[in-house]
Amino acid sequence: MTLFDSPDFEGHEGVHAFFDEKTGLKSIIAIHSTARGPAAGGCRMWDYSSADAALTDALRLSRGMSYKNAMADLDFGGGKAVIIGDSRSQKTPELFEAFGRAVESLAGRYWTAEDVGVSPADLESTRKTTRFVAGLEGHAAASGDPSPVTAEGVFRGVRLCVERALNRDLNGVHIAIQGVGHVGAYLAEKLHAAGAVLTIADVNQQALNEVAAKTGATIVPADAIFDVEADVFAPCALGGAISAATLPRLKVKVIAGGANNQLADAMIGQTVFDRGILYAPDYVINGGGIINVAAEIRALEAGGAFDGAWVAGKLDRLAQTLAEVIDQSIAEKRPANLVADEIARARIAAARG
Repeated sequence: MTLFDSPDFEGHEGVHAFFDEKTGLKSIIAIHSTARGPAAGGCRMWDYSSADAALTDALRLSRGMSYKNAMADLDFGGGKAVIIGDSRSQKTPELFEAFGRAVESLAGRYWTAEDVGVSPADLESTRKTTRFVAGLEGHAAASGDPSPVTAEGVFRGVRLCVERALNRDLNGVHIAIQGVGHVGAYLAEKLHAAGAVLTIADVNQQALNEVAAKTGATIVPADAIFDVEADVFAPCALGGAISAATLPRLKVKVIAGGANNQLADAMIGQTVFDRGILYAPDYVINGGGIINVAAEIRALEAGGAFDGAWVAGKLDRLAQTLAEVIDQSIAEKRPANLVADEIARARIAAARG
């Protein structure tokens, strides 16, 4: 199968590979669409098993960013960067400066920000060689860490899904959270404050201990999270959590979390629906972070200051959009992921037209 035949390619405008021998940079930047504006999406550093695996991840994440930005009603298209390497041992300032040169070569068609394995400190190095970086601190337009805003949007989405599926509020609802990194940890605190009962899993024991100490959550082994009898499963780790192997193990009425690409493939969404599980499409529920980043880019381009009120308004509208997707899914008896895909594609097509 060639790149253009891949189901993940789906009309990408550009896929760019960068290699810098001096620093060891191996990076792919995928631009899915610039119909609504310059592509915006974070940079992920991961020790991929192969270049093909990295390409597939970049393509899926890039397409997801197009849909996410469209559903968040942002004037941005979708793009994503991946750096092949172990973020724990192979990071250097020089590598991220080289990555900045790669971004700069795209002449503003792509804005980068942080994602898994990449920190604001890394992006400070990237900023030395390109201005197309967001998610930094220390200037008037700075948006800071987007994780709390992502978690706030996911929290609102979980609450909405529980209301729709269980006809109750969050008090006493049992929620199984897979992954308690930045977003998952913030989400756990918000859910605990709302009275939810939590079970958590992660490969990072220290993160688990910290979240459990704050929320009283029960810790289970990473793979055992799929077998927890709960009301809600909240995937907040890497993609592909809902698959033909894991879905039969879930004993929940709602799937709603902060991870990207939660469904291993589009057909899983139909199986989720057929099982009577309410699913919140990931790129709708987790759009808070890119809204925060978009506010920074707008401010940088205008030479102004970060506008928190604009972010709050977009976050409110995002919750309304998720409600519309879920209500349409219920009314039409169709999987929510298909409903969301159709709306996102229509918004992108309208901008292109």
